[in-house]
This record gives sequence, C-alpha cells and structure tokens, in this order.
Amino acid sequence: MRERKKKSDSVLKVIPIGGLSEIGKNMTLFEQDNEILIVDCGMTFPEDDQLGIDIVIPDFTYVRENKDKIKGLVLTHGHEDHIGGIPYLLKEVDVPIYGTRLTLGLVENRLKEQGIKGKMNIIRAGDKWNVGKFSIEAIRATHSIADAVALSIDTKLGTVFHTGDFKIDYTPIDGEPIDLQRIAEIGKKGVLLLLADSTNAEKPGFTKSETAVGEILENIFKDYNRRIIVGTFSSNVHRVQKIIDAAVKNKRKVALSGRSMVNVVKLAVELGYLNIPEGTLIDINRSKDYKDNQLVIITTGSQGEPMSALSRMAGKDHKAVQIKEGDVVVLSSTPVPGNETAVSNVVNKLFELGATVIYSDIADIHVSGHASVEELKLIHSLIKPKYFIPVHGEYRHLYRHKDLALKMGMNKENVFLLELGDCLVIGKNKAEHLKGVIPADDILVDGLGVGDVGNVVLKDRKMLSEAGLIIVAASIERETGRLVSGPEILTRGFVYVKESEDIIREAEGIAYEVLTETEKTCPKDWNERKNLVRSAMRNFIYARTKRSPMILTIFLEV
Repeated sequence: MRERKKKSDSVLKVIPIGGLSEIGKNMTLFEQDNEILIVDCGMTFPEDDQLGIDIVIPDFTYVRENKDKIKGLVLTHGHEDHIGGIPYLLKEVDVPIYGTRLTLGLVENRLKEQGIKGKMNIIRAGDKWNVGKFSIEAIRATHSIADAVALSIDTKLGTVFHTGDFKIDYTPIDGEPIDLQRIAEIGKKGVLLLLADSTNAEKPGFTKSETAVGEILENIFKDYNRRIIVGTFSSNVHRVQKIIDAAVKNKRKVALSGRSMVNVVKLAVELGYLNIPEGTLIDINRSKDYKDNQLVIITTGSQGEPMSALSRMAGKDHKAVQIKEGDVVVLSSTPVPGNETAVSNVVNKLFELGATVIYSDIADIHVSGHASVEELKLIHSLIKPKYFIPVHGEYRHLYRHKDLALKMGMNKENVFLLELGDCLVIGKNKAEHLKGVIPADDILVDGLGVGDVGNVVLKDRKMLSEAGLIIVAASIERETGRLVSGPEILTRGFVYVKESEDIIREAEGIAYEVLTETEKTCPKDWNERKNLVRSAMRNFIYARTKRSPMILTIFLEV
C-alpha cells in the first residue's frame, strides 16, 4: 500500500504563463496536491511586426494537458488584459469562473459574442470561499475599473497574496478605497508569497486620485463653449461617470460612440455602477439635433486603434460624427506602450480637421490606475512576505520592483524574477526557481484561426509587406515537359508595371531561358524546374532593384 504523502512533503507551484516582461495576457497558475487554481486569463494586442494578427493569448498547452486538475478561474478585475483570453480558454477547459459582478458582466458580453456559456460565480469584496483545496478571500482594491479585488489565497504551505492591478486612492469616485486594514491584518498573520503589480515601479511618489481628473474635465467643460468629444477606455467606468457629471453640471446631453462604450455603459447602468440622470443620454444619430455647446460625445479609440470610433472620426469615416473646425477633442488616457505612433497619428489628423486636441502631453487629463513607488512600499510593509514575485510589467518594471523589495530589507534569495513558463516550487523551508518548465509561447489569433499562424507565416507576411510579390506563370505539357505558353509575370506591391516594362520584359526572358533549358535537363521534375526559375529570378531582381520580393512559380499542366 502506498504511503500517504505527509503535509510537510506538500509543495506549492507558481507558474506564470502570461503577464511577465509584457503588458497584457495576465495568467498565473497555482498548483498543490494535483489541483490547479488559475488567476486571470487575459489577452494582449499584437506587436507591429505581427502583421494581420487580431489579438495574442496565453499558451494553454499545460492547462489542456492537466484539465482534470483545474478547479477554478478567479478574476481580479474586468480589463481585457485579465479577461480577454477566457473565451479561448473555455474552448479547451470547462472551468468555473469567480469574479465580481461587473467583471463577470464584461466576461459574459465577451462569451456571448462567441456563442459560449460559462459557469459564473459572483463574489464580492470581503467574501471567502473554497476552490478545491484553495481557500480564497477577495479584498477590495482601487483601480481604473470598478469592482477590482486583490486575492488572499490560503494554501497548505501558507498564504499567497496577489494584489491584482491596484493603486492606493484615498478619495476614489465610488467612495470605496482599497481595504488597507484587512491587508494589514493578513500581513500580521504572515504571508508566504506576495505577487504585486509592477506597472509603475519606475514612477516615484504616489499616483494621483481619479478625482483630480474630474476637476480638470469640469474646467475644460467651462472653458470651451463648443462641441466636446472625449476619448477614453470604455472599461474606466469611474472616468465615464466624471465625464457625465461634468456634462450634466454644464447642461449638456451625452452621446456614446463605439460598440464597447455602448455595451459597457449599458451594463454598468444595469448593475448600478453608473448614475446617469434620466434624459441625459441621447442616441449618437440624434447628435446633429443639438447645438455644439449642448453636447458631449464619449467615444472609444483613445489608443488610436485603427477601427475604433475616434480613429474613424479622425479619418472622416464615421457615419454619425464629422470632426469640424472648433471641435474640442479630449484624449483622457495615456498611450499604452507600443501605441504611441497610432495615437500621434490620430492627434495629427484631428488637428488637420480643425479640432482643438487636449491630450496627455499638454494637460493632466488622465491618471494611472497603478500604484507608484510609495504605494508599493506601503503594500510591502503591510504584507511583509517571505517570498516575492513582481508581476504585471515589462522586464524593466519587474526589475525595479525587485530592487525596491531588496531595499526594503527582503533577502535577495527570496525575490524571484520569473519568466513565462518558469515554475517557482515552494516547499516547507525553501523555494526553488525552475526555468522553462512548461510551454508559454504567444498564441496568435487571426480571425477564427487560433495558433495556426506561426513565425514562417509572419515572415512571409513581412516580406510581402516590405518588397511585394512576383508570380511567374507558365503552361507546361504534361507528357513531355515542354513549355507550351508563357512565361508571364504578374506583380503585386513590387513595381508599377506600366513604368517598369523593361524589368518585367527582361525577367520574362530569364524565366523563358531557364524553362527551355530545363526541358532538356529535367523536363518532368517540376519542383526542380520551379526552384531554378525562382533562383534565377531572385538573383536578377536583386541585381536590378536591390529588393527581395516573394517569388511564386505556377505551372499549369496541359
């Protein structure tokens, strides 16, 4: 009979598969006694060189291979970088989901879009419940979205505290500040491991309160007697509330633009997170019925997303709103790393159309939802963890957060900079960092395709985007391999044919020479003949143009 495993032999495994050395697709696994708890399951947007990709999600390989161990998914809040991967996860694993009301409402919206149903379990700040052998408590947190929570997770080895995304705002819009008292109580009992938000670990001092933005918005509404368009994140319900409050105070109607903005506002009103006086909201298609000084439009697109409502306005492609001379456009956000160019392009287009644009470079019309250095210090001093993993940030953010922990007296052997796919194994008396334990690649989503676009396809797309395509087409007699007609050359994105007839004619001549020569040497070896044509064409094109387009050969059998 197998000897039962002693409690002292238990280990806790912490495995991040998203959210480290990047901003986005946050997902962490906690494993003990053959049970796995998942915290968050997000997505991120593609890099500039990931051409044609819609979103990027975590690698679910380990989750799929261990689906019988999965006991639950707990969500810290409703931002896309924490919930956006859930529809794809549920196609792999049937897992119960735990989150606050607004968070689950946003998840359900996402699931409906893909025709998926989930096992939803509503929790509230202060709730305690069990997921398998994990005992969890939700702690009220403050972030740039309502209903955010931190998590205290009791395991056999001790308590794990996960801050989620947070800042310490003593005057939040909803009047519900982060529960520092409860955090201090948990810290006093002893915390085995802390995982903490690192996004602003480079920024000294404290992050400003959301109320500061409300005051600036009110001043803008007073100063400009024109139509005002405010771009912000649809998920920032508190910011939307301040915009609506300022509009009501200045006797303006409010119109919403952008599908996600309309959906989130509708959900937030239904759940009681937004207070909008009756008669304030109007349909965007009725906005022309009001004078400019009677109207505020709240729109998505503050990050310069190509198909967003604000980008369509800037490109004169919005059905209901045309930017005109005198409009005041407020970008109430700061560019997410990687979006700077897109935002700058939108700002420039808006200026060209005659709008006055107010953005982060010239006014404080946005505050971060993440804790700066002094707030991080406060959390560390309250929690006093034995071990620490900085999470949620690019590598430099994680490094700075590690440095902060060391300056606060933590043993450098107990602070771990993990990479995606690594595993921190915590035993009774020590913790061991194992590298590259599970697959944790970026999984690229292109339309309905999940993971079917890899580096080879991206390389081809990059080549097409940079140098174009040349197609060499010819008809070959099946029996003899004799050239019947052609070759004909077609180009896309390479040169304008009418102005480059000499190059095309020369290229056709070279292809003809190769095809007639190979009639003698390898008449029926089609692959060899195609390779020889491609090689000759590649050498000729590069010699004449110093470009390397993609070259395709197409033989039609006759």
